[in-house]
Amino acid sequence: MKLRSALLACAFAGVLGSTETLGQNAYIANSGSNDVSVIDTATNKVTATIPVGAFPLGIAVTPDGGNVYVTNSNSATVSVIDPVSNTVIDTVPVGTQPYSLAATPDGRMVYVANACYGFCGSVSVIDTATNIVIATIPVGYSPSGVAVAPDGGKVYVANAFSGTVSVIATGTNTVIDTIPVQEIPHFLAVTPDGRRVYVANSYSNTVSVIETANDTVIATIPVGSNDPSAGGSYPQGVAVSPDGSKVYVANSYLANSVSVIDTSTNTVIDTIPVGTGPEGLAVTADGSKIYVANIWDYDVSVINAATDKVVTTVPVGVNPQAFGIFIQRPIGFAGTPGKAKCYGQSISALTGQYHGLNAAAAALGYSSAQALQNTILAFCEA
Repeated sequence: MKLRSALLACAFAGVLGSTETLGQNAYIANSGSNDVSVIDTATNKVTATIPVGAFPLGIAVTPDGGNVYVTNSNSATVSVIDPVSNTVIDTVPVGTQPYSLAATPDGRMVYVANACYGFCGSVSVIDTATNIVIATIPVGYSPSGVAVAPDGGKVYVANAFSGTVSVIATGTNTVIDTIPVQEIPHFLAVTPDGRRVYVANSYSNTVSVIETANDTVIATIPVGSNDPSAGGSYPQGVAVSPDGSKVYVANSYLANSVSVIDTSTNTVIDTIPVGTGPEGLAVTADGSKIYVANIWDYDVSVINAATDKVVTTVPVGVNPQAFGIFIQRPIGFAGTPGKAKCYGQSISALTGQYHGLNAAAAALGYSSAQALQNTILAFCEA
């Protein structure tokens, strides 16, 4: 019995190692060199450079880590990258000037904000099974940021030239609400519990906090510098820590910093100097590091979340921007070990996530669906 337990523990440890590798890469869109840099977050080294379309801006890694979607703003397309081979495997035509994008929690859809050079605006909905646009949703003028609620029910879109956030119901792919915020809202992020949305208002040097229960603004937080002579802060990218306790905001232009917001008080508790022109940023799955793309330094600042200090800088391509969730998330089994329902929950979750257990086994590196089931059994009976 002890031998069997040891073998099962080893098998499970192997699975953990396999799934953790899916959470190691950060994908940085370099708008000036028309490519994507792949950073191994374990070593902070660039392991690949992938050519994409013209002026890439936004990145979205599907929750299962299976594909990486990249907006090519000047090509009106989205590149689909296979993270195993680090090659573009598909190119999807979307609307005019696609800016950023976000995947639904089940990975079945990707929502793309088409900025339309400020004179109109729409969101393209990509079916990830076919990589075909299945819907186009009119929103406000010049949508740039997009974020999906954790339950997948709503999509929030920041309309820069309208000063609003559109709320899309994913069940019908229609706009069900429009929320006024402040001047030039660019990017936004939803907390892991789905209760709040944080919106960076670039021309107001503020962050609007939206309560999702009734989709209204409940707070406005000054960030960066409010000194007009300093050119303002121009807050851009927004990211939330995995536990939801902090929000990180990239203050571009002359501010060159990241504001840290305590979500319990909605106040700025720290300001971290980074490189020149910080734009997009994302947090690792364990919450230990924040990666910030510095457009004018051609590099990425890596912040230690425990100390709020930059620990290293990674050179990448020309004019990195990287708006969206550009770091892969690790995949774990559902349920609690030792609980009676764990096995069924894990199988159900993987089947839904990968659209079949055979597909899940192949994606996670198992020889068969039975081999995957055996490891889940070991996990659930641990």
